[in-house]
Amino acid sequence: MMLAGYAMLLGFWYFTVEVWKLPRFRDMPGLTTVFTEMFNRHPVYGLSIYTPEYYDHIWASVRRVATAFFLATGLGVPLGLFLGWSKSFREYVFPIFETLRPIPILAWVPLAILMFSGTETPVIFLTFLASFFATALNTMLGVESIDESYSRAAYCLGASKWQVFREVIVPGSMPYIFTGLQISVGVAWFSLVAGEMVSGEFGLGYVINTSYTMVQYPTIVIGMVTLGAVGYVTSAMVRVVGDMMMQWRVRELALGGR
Repeated sequence: MMLAGYAMLLGFWYFTVEVWKLPRFRDMPGLTTVFTEMFNRHPVYGLSIYTPEYYDHIWASVRRVATAFFLATGLGVPLGLFLGWSKSFREYVFPIFETLRPIPILAWVPLAILMFSGTETPVIFLTFLASFFATALNTMLGVESIDESYSRAAYCLGASKWQVFREVIVPGSMPYIFTGLQISVGVAWFSLVAGEMVSGEFGLGYVINTSYTMVQYPTIVIGMVTLGAVGYVTSAMVRVVGDMMMQWRVRELALGGR
């Protein structure tokens, strides 16, 4: 079924651009053109799976997303846990959080360039921002979703406040945390492309922006396809790690489906 879905997408692309030549699609690079360029040992525009530059750009983007994602996880998860757990902490911090969260990533670009030197750190900062807000918000919602009776039962059994946090709050919010991390790694790729278009020297976003400037439309699609493939893999990796850390959740869903 997955292969059928991809076949339908590729078929739609092929027929709308190369066969029917619909008004909104006829100027786009066709499926044949893109695949010929992508798998060409001597590409017309200099970028294919056989050129070292292609993998240099992928590595640059993956490195930036990984750095930003781990920073966002390390800061966003604890912040979200405390936002959901402590009402007083939430009253102080959440209004500031909600004020900053809707600001578009592109609006941060000038400040990022002013605050950080070089071309690498601003891109990582912009990628981190979107990922951080998604992680923290979903973690907070996960804590708020926990039935308060679990905490009360733990206190009645003699658990300390730290034990309740460690044994009830953290495990109970894990499904939301890993849902947030999957969203987080996705939005990290979104913001990465915006950052690389503005201040990057390497990376898939840089490839897309430069190719547009130089009217190399097949290379734009190659960059987009690569982004989709790498993003799919990173999201799947987060999902696998989540399933490994929440075996109880997997068993619960399996039993619920019987």
